[in-house]
Amino acid sequence: MRADGFQRPPVKVALMGLGRAMFGSHCPVFREHPALFEVVAACDILKDRRDTLAVDFPACRMFRRYDDMLDEPGIDLVVVATGSKSHVEHAIMSLERGRWTLLETPMALTFEDAQLLRGAAVKSKNRLVVYHRGLFDPDFLLAKAEMSDPRLGAIYSVSVRREDFVRRDDWQTLKNRGGGASYYAMQDLVLQTLKLMPSPPVQMWSELKRVASLGDTEDFAHVRFKTRQQVTADVEYNGGSISPEKSPSFTIRGSRGVFTVMPGASKGRITMIDPAFKFPRRRSSVRVHPIADMHESFPVVSEDVELPRGTACGQSLFWKHLYESVRVAAPFPLQLEDSIECVKLSRLMKKTSLFGR
Repeated sequence: MRADGFQRPPVKVALMGLGRAMFGSHCPVFREHPALFEVVAACDILKDRRDTLAVDFPACRMFRRYDDMLDEPGIDLVVVATGSKSHVEHAIMSLERGRWTLLETPMALTFEDAQLLRGAAVKSKNRLVVYHRGLFDPDFLLAKAEMSDPRLGAIYSVSVRREDFVRRDDWQTLKNRGGGASYYAMQDLVLQTLKLMPSPPVQMWSELKRVASLGDTEDFAHVRFKTRQQVTADVEYNGGSISPEKSPSFTIRGSRGVFTVMPGASKGRITMIDPAFKFPRRRSSVRVHPIADMHESFPVVSEDVELPRGTACGQSLFWKHLYESVRVAAPFPLQLEDSIECVKLSRLMKKTSLFGR
């Protein structure tokens, strides 16, 4: 609502591709925020998917062909959640009609296609947004704040983790459909990592494996980055983890302490050498030392840290920013170049891993 009390009209949304992403991620937002988003059109080749959507959005116009839906007047935003191999084609179809376009990750499967899509986005006056919700997660926002916490000392290592166990059997598990955890799971994790690191990585190593997936491509992806400042990032998605306890989603290690936070949490914990303690001055020597334990005694303290009360975060924040971008042309906080960099790095994972070839 504006300061003068006038309520802006909801963004009129068209849905392209009625699959797991649409029903699981996007539709709940549209049901929860009818004053911000109104679903006016949807397209899928399967009638049962259209019928399922009609239960919650009975006034929505249904289509079998994307061209027919995109030619409809009165559409403000098109949400593209079709198969990964079709993302570039379908997003360009929307952008060429001047529509604001929200594109599911990955935005493309190759760096060249991502650049092609970038050109279409520029021609459309930058009306393309890629769905990276991870930058709005509370655990990420807290980890980002802790990167500048002086109590940790000099940061030298960052760990980003997501674990699950699912015997996935959909098209996302198939190489010939553009599947693989490098695309469907690692995009947000890599982007989160890039935003935490003090500078772009200059070295990279990766490995891919299939653990529990029923398809022929990876459900385990592991990549390491290193910056010129010697900060190392270790990033892993594991779709075959049966560990009884989840790992922290973010771990930040510094010369005086370590910070950890669990997935989705707004409160984490820092364990550190007491900030008031100073080590006695000493230096290494070539002289013969006595045979003795070289460990020193020092006080260690732990403290909970959390986001300030009232901090906006989560999926609702992503959609609020998107609404403001569409309605009043407010700058969206995620740059398209960041999404393109994720595509480039995901492609490198595929190329540098024996499994991904």
